[in-house]
Amino acid sequence: MIASFVYDAVRTPFGRFGKGLAHIRPDDLLATVVRGVLDRHPRLDPAQIDDVVAGAANQAGEDNRDVARMAVLLAGLPTSVPGITVNRLCGSGVQAVMDASRAVESGDSRLVLAGGVESMSRAPWVLSKPERTYPAGNETLHSTTLGWRLVNPRMPKEWTISLGESNEILAERFGIGREEQDAFAVASHTKAAAAWDAGFYDAEIVPVPGAALERDEGIRADSTLESLAALKPAFRPDGTITAGNASPLNDGASMVIVGAENAPLDAEPLARIIGRGAAAVDPDVFGIGPVEAVNRALANAGKTWADVDVVELNEAFAAQSLACLRLWPDLDPEKVNIHGGAIALGHPLGASGGRIIGHAAHELARRGRGVAVAAICIGVGQGLAVVLER
Repeated sequence: MIASFVYDAVRTPFGRFGKGLAHIRPDDLLATVVRGVLDRHPRLDPAQIDDVVAGAANQAGEDNRDVARMAVLLAGLPTSVPGITVNRLCGSGVQAVMDASRAVESGDSRLVLAGGVESMSRAPWVLSKPERTYPAGNETLHSTTLGWRLVNPRMPKEWTISLGESNEILAERFGIGREEQDAFAVASHTKAAAAWDAGFYDAEIVPVPGAALERDEGIRADSTLESLAALKPAFRPDGTITAGNASPLNDGASMVIVGAENAPLDAEPLARIIGRGAAAVDPDVFGIGPVEAVNRALANAGKTWADVDVVELNEAFAAQSLACLRLWPDLDPEKVNIHGGAIALGHPLGASGGRIIGHAAHELARRGRGVAVAAICIGVGQGLAVVLER
């Protein structure tokens, strides 16, 4: 059987909504990480790249028309290198890596670039075409930054609630209070700031031309329980979900080199991809989607939680992350997001999968051995997971 490996992984710093990267187009962000990861391997002939797979959740603006192919062209790769864009919402970047690994393991490809991009700042407003010419009434612009829009009226209303309301449901169901969520968020910021200071992200970051951003813009090293407690609930007057215990809106891109053992690269792999899993749940509890996805990925890899050393769980919300941990009683929480998570680092939807897989692979390389899990929840009720080993 052909094995697939992660050879390298990079990403941009993640910018906050409307700030450090807001003036950079998403196709340029993606081209930046394509060019950035290839520049680290100057002996690689780009013509030997079999495909570029990129995840993007929006695709309603400058990321339209197959942003993966656009990035190939903008990055100056040979026109013979193809590109495909995939969309599994927040899991799009993970999906891209999964698709790349399957292409390698099937023998269709030897070397694939896989990652993703999102510019939530530049996501456009959209206007539906009227059903008849010259409507007499007003028309509505819909923001494509995040969440439901243009909802099919046949969809059950309980499934089309906001992401925040869904997490209020999870908080109630699993007994996750406001203080526990805020403590989780403070830990994310504290660990992320310490990891940046210690250089744990240095090997992954490529600068964005035309932007001065050097670190993830959302990290608040001075976050405390007291400062988060002062924030008002965002979705229910008496709720627990706030802007402080949820991931922010972000811009950024990521890219992973996935290849076979005989890939045309003069580099040692960081880790092998040994398991994948996808699962789905009711849309109104989307946050626990990773639970069964990880269970399946571990089973496919022939591993259990006892074998796992590192977990990268994308922190869409503190409530959903804590709910997942409730449902994984055999997982030591100290292994989860040891260098911070999306609440601090940011969650540019299509780019997050490349970030968590890439960071897990770099961490295994630093340790010299081990097993890592990267998992992500997905709006509308799905989850994805990948298992790595070195």
